[in-house]
Amino acid sequence: MFSTLTTLKTRTVRLALPTAARQFSTSTPRFYRRQPGDPTGPNEPPSHISAPKSKSPLKVWPILAIFGIGTFLFKKIVDQREGQYKPTGPVAGHSPSSSSKPATPRANNNAVNLGATTRTSPLWSPDEVTVIFVLGGPGAGKGTQCTKLVSDYGFKHLSAGDLLREEQDRPGSEFGEMIKTYIKEGTIVPMEVTIQLLENAMKKAMETENKSLFLIDGFPRKLDQAHAFERSVVPSKFTLFFDASEEVMLKRLLHRGETSGRADDNIESIKKRFKTFVDTSMPVVNEFESQGRVVKIDAVQEPDKVYQDVQEKIKAWGVEPISLKFVQTA
Repeated sequence: MFSTLTTLKTRTVRLALPTAARQFSTSTPRFYRRQPGDPTGPNEPPSHISAPKSKSPLKVWPILAIFGIGTFLFKKIVDQREGQYKPTGPVAGHSPSSSSKPATPRANNNAVNLGATTRTSPLWSPDEVTVIFVLGGPGAGKGTQCTKLVSDYGFKHLSAGDLLREEQDRPGSEFGEMIKTYIKEGTIVPMEVTIQLLENAMKKAMETENKSLFLIDGFPRKLDQAHAFERSVVPSKFTLFFDASEEVMLKRLLHRGETSGRADDNIESIKKRFKTFVDTSMPVVNEFESQGRVVKIDAVQEPDKVYQDVQEKIKAWGVEPISLKFVQTA
């Protein structure tokens, strides 16, 4: 009996020891390593639940930088296109301010004032001023025929090309270098410059020579030039068109280039001028012809025969040569 009780007690002690050991071992040791999932504090969630990541503003900067660079480049392109044909220096007759109002014209007739194309109605009426446009390809003989018309009819001959060449050589001209480049390349000078030069020359001839009949040679070279001139200066009476083949005109220009000294009388510039005339000036002839305002002349003939045709055809438009009256004096 006693031995049995002793045995039971021994087993009880043996069974109890592991429990005590387990209880002792589950108490927090001095250097306890927190296990995953254990609470980190009385008010903290378990470590396996991570807090949401903060959104750093640094990730937005690349997008903002790309947007800023794109905006800057777009503005540069727009500004460049808007100022493509504008002179870098101040325009004669205009102040350097950014005001969009037309400046007061200078007293100097040689100065270029760009007020012509800002006008919404013609400066003169066809009853006051008669303008005949003279068109034809380079080397068609426009200048030769204009000289004869000036002598016999009293016209004031204005050559758009001559006015541009004079302007490019005028001291202090804001457009000199630009005009040289356009002429050399055989392309068209911006119409604002050409129209204003023509208007200034017409005013000067009216004031100093009492002229009201004008032959404008080599203009308009584009439809927008024609529309702008007739809208702001004066409607033309008709267009005198000298028609010649490119082969004939090329031969004439190369011959003229031997003595003219003109920068555009070389084969490269001549070919560019031919193409420019066909692409841009022929639409002007076609539009005026559809309005019944074109007098077409065969310019391949000899100069005298060409002039005879001119006289016969413009007579139908009421254009008569000057009649000279001699008064006998005592």
